[in-house]
Amino acid sequence: MAFFFKKKKKKRCCVVGLDGVPFTLLEVLTRNGVMPFMEKLKRDGNLRSMTVTLPEISAVSWSSFMTGTNPGTHGIFGFMDLKPQTYSLTFPSYNDLKAPAIWDNLKEIGKRSVVINQPSTYPARPINGVLISGFVAIDIKKAVYPASLVPQLQELGYKIDIDTMKAREDKDFLIKELYSTLAGRSKALDLLWGNEDWDYFEVVVTGTDRLHHYLWDALGDNSHKYHQAFLDYYNKVDSFVESTYKRFLDVAGDGEEGSEFLLLSDHGFTGIEKEINLNCWLAKEGYLSYMKDSPDSVADISDSAKAFVLDPGRIYINYKGKYPKGCVESAEGESIMREIKEKLEKVEFEGKKVIQNVYRKEEIYSGPYLDRAADMVALSYPGFDLKGSVKKDVVFDKTVLQGMHTWDDAFFWSFGRKKDNLNITDISQIIIDNFKS
Repeated sequence: MAFFFKKKKKKRCCVVGLDGVPFTLLEVLTRNGVMPFMEKLKRDGNLRSMTVTLPEISAVSWSSFMTGTNPGTHGIFGFMDLKPQTYSLTFPSYNDLKAPAIWDNLKEIGKRSVVINQPSTYPARPINGVLISGFVAIDIKKAVYPASLVPQLQELGYKIDIDTMKAREDKDFLIKELYSTLAGRSKALDLLWGNEDWDYFEVVVTGTDRLHHYLWDALGDNSHKYHQAFLDYYNKVDSFVESTYKRFLDVAGDGEEGSEFLLLSDHGFTGIEKEINLNCWLAKEGYLSYMKDSPDSVADISDSAKAFVLDPGRIYINYKGKYPKGCVESAEGESIMREIKEKLEKVEFEGKKVIQNVYRKEEIYSGPYLDRAADMVALSYPGFDLKGSVKKDVVFDKTVLQGMHTWDDAFFWSFGRKKDNLNITDISQIIIDNFKS
């Protein structure tokens, strides 16, 4: 295939994001031959583990990647957040992001970007280049900038995401949709790679995250019906990375001009042993009660409730003056937080500790939006998935989900070794520095 920029090589950066891919899994799949190209990159460059911001969910992690800041600065604390001074829930959109994204900063130095399937960028807003939003995006007509590209993407059969509700029940459908959406990413890349005069190019694969949530058990079980399908999909992802890299070499040369090819994930993954319903635990410990027997949301808490939880492990103290039914005085909040932390860190399931740590917001966040954060964020041990449902009446539960996110097993790959102890907030500056050096 001939490319538009065959004769025009300049400093560029290409980033491939693999949603939810753990460093430890890549170590396995490169050793056993499932990902031969990734194994080559591992030999030639630096594959490293990376931590992410808390809570370890995509809406927060990708926002931290995009902005190079923590939630206290970029303002996104979860897939759902509380409206200030209320118990009402809101779904943060791209318009709620309070810090500039990579491509906004690159625009300031005259660089043009193409971004495909970036989560947490809906609705798409103008950038110097092209932006195709990833999940959660409802309407493709609002997910693409410039909008003139929408008909072309629709003609290519481009899909923003799989039907996750159907995928939970129908694993054959899941596998089919994973390939279909990956093919859509490839076609969008074909369309934009040579037709846009870009400096920064990014494409994110989210099918890996979906595969893990619904079929993680298939990975380690050779007799599982979908074991080989799991491995085959990763082999296809490996081929996608290889083809993207070879395109990159074609337009950027062998890196002598200072160009960068980078890969990363937004969090790790592991299997679920049990889901932990923290609101149920708070109720059993006497910190939470409701106005009705079957609550629908945290808005149904009583005026004697001292604390409540939002997914995945965000603990809010029901302060007087901050919330409509607040009953906790400021002076009392410290002791309540200390009690909850001490008790949570003692919780066990079949002799196993459930909670690694409970962080105060000041320990993990900084910035002008710190006051919007949960008062505490719980971090579980791998295998225990924290939930904030108000409808569950058991602490320990198990649903159809097979995989859960981890905060300390994301990965980052580059040719040159970057700083030690990488966090996802470091990557934005690495990209921007590439163009300034």
